[in-house]
Amino acid sequence: MIMVRRASWLVLALSAVGFASSVQAADEAELILHHGKIVTVDRDFSIREALAVRGGRLIRVGTDAEVLETRGPGTVVVDLGGRMVLPGLIDSHTHPTGASLTEFDHPIPEMETISDVLEYIKSRAEASGPGEWVVVRQVFITRLKERRYPTREELDQAAPGHPVLFSTGPDASINTLALKLSGIGKDFRVEGPGKIETDPTTGEPTGILRNCTRYVKVTSKASDPSEADQDRRLKELFSDYNSVGITSVIDRAAEADGVARYQKLHDAGDLTVRMGISWHVGNLGPLDKILEEIRKVAEHPLRKGGDRLKIVGIKAFLDGGMLTGSAYMRQPWGISRIYSIDDPTYKGVLFLSRDRLVPMVRAAVESGLQFTAHSVGDGAVHALLDAYEEVNKVTPVASTRPCVTHSNFMSREAIEQAARLGVVVDIQPAWLYLDAKTLLAQFGEDRLRYFQPLRSLFQAGVTAGGGSDHMQKVGSFRSINPYNPFLGMSVAITRKPKDSDTPLHPEEALTREQAIRFYTINNARLLFLEDRIGSIEEGKQADLVVLDRDLLTCPEGEIAGTRALATYLDGKRIFERQD
Repeated sequence: MIMVRRASWLVLALSAVGFASSVQAADEAELILHHGKIVTVDRDFSIREALAVRGGRLIRVGTDAEVLETRGPGTVVVDLGGRMVLPGLIDSHTHPTGASLTEFDHPIPEMETISDVLEYIKSRAEASGPGEWVVVRQVFITRLKERRYPTREELDQAAPGHPVLFSTGPDASINTLALKLSGIGKDFRVEGPGKIETDPTTGEPTGILRNCTRYVKVTSKASDPSEADQDRRLKELFSDYNSVGITSVIDRAAEADGVARYQKLHDAGDLTVRMGISWHVGNLGPLDKILEEIRKVAEHPLRKGGDRLKIVGIKAFLDGGMLTGSAYMRQPWGISRIYSIDDPTYKGVLFLSRDRLVPMVRAAVESGLQFTAHSVGDGAVHALLDAYEEVNKVTPVASTRPCVTHSNFMSREAIEQAARLGVVVDIQPAWLYLDAKTLLAQFGEDRLRYFQPLRSLFQAGVTAGGGSDHMQKVGSFRSINPYNPFLGMSVAITRKPKDSDTPLHPEEALTREQAIRFYTINNARLLFLEDRIGSIEEGKQADLVVLDRDLLTCPEGEIAGTRALATYLDGKRIFERQD
């Protein structure tokens, strides 16, 4: 990795003595970046040499000579030394409030094997009082060396006398005591979508729960963060986002308390990212109550918020996950040791029937809200697209930019339908990087032909935005899931899973230009802010990132190691690398 000290690229002209300029003080730039490679990401993907900023906006983008005409006595001038500048990078899918607090109570080690998981459980049991719950969250079986859930018996042995929950979202593996304390036995009945896996001989629960974590009666004595703690941790996370060039994100399942915290930081001037909000709407309970909640979101003051903080729409959950074996597929998953599946007809879990999904979509569209739903499997993706199709017969949906979140497993028909309806998609390349080897073992290469089909989406004219689904921990590579945008670009370009030199369906790889659009202007469209951000054009907000290498020409293997040297939001430097 290239190590660049600030002095080697940053030259400040703090004085303009002797400079003859006819530019009036009212028109002079506050900041000029010149002698660089300015990748504008405009319609033609133009490359320029310099840019000028005043009042948070770009007032000139062009050659060095053209831009330096705006220099005045008070202008700060930065010589880029040939460095590349991109528009500020955008992550289309994060969960900041929860992620920032993951390690508040104690540090959580990396867990790559079942043994790592069991050692962590053992250590937490020893650190806890007798009978206290031990909880492990979001350690996905696709990323463990053994590629399976820890068994009930293994959890029992790791923490005898403690109830244990190994949770991967709505799915989980729990031990014998956790089953007992939660009242989950042979005769337990699930209300709504979900499944308790049972032993085919005895009928007793195995400890594997599909979309049934809600039944686990966890109690916790972990330290609770104060209001000040929560604010501080969130600001630290946003600062880390800035350190990798991120200037805008979308919270893809915000709750009321999280929205209030974003508003608090915004009002205090401490929000260093632009924040789009997809308000989480549940799918259980009376349908009329859910529709009422959707319409109330449309009336929230932040629905008319500015370009720094705004509600863009709502999010529901339509199916389970590919990381846990519950994504809803069009064809059965197949018998699987990896996912503990013994039913040959099992297709996953669909949380919303058509007669509930369509009214929810209609309420959002009629309220002018973007509707999106967690839709991982191709069965869920088709169900959501069909709901958009049904609503579109009466009320055009395109203006609300209906979205498919995750959209991992698609099909040629799904891509064509999305293009025709004006549907956008929110995709996480890091899942290909971290999980594709397990998915290949489960499904085989042919069934993954339309797994994250990025090139096909671009060619069809579907706006696809790159995100991370950042859930836990601070740190762009150590987080679950990693939010480093250069890793995301690298995966989109190479399609190589971790520890593999063989790309997964390389015909779906993006070009470098497309990968940059994926994290800039495309995500600006998902935020409904493409007229303000996402490209470096005169009149737009000066959200910028200076890089330590040229993403268009550097060796392919170096893309993921790219570092931000400086990040600007509204022309104000919010990050500068010191090493």
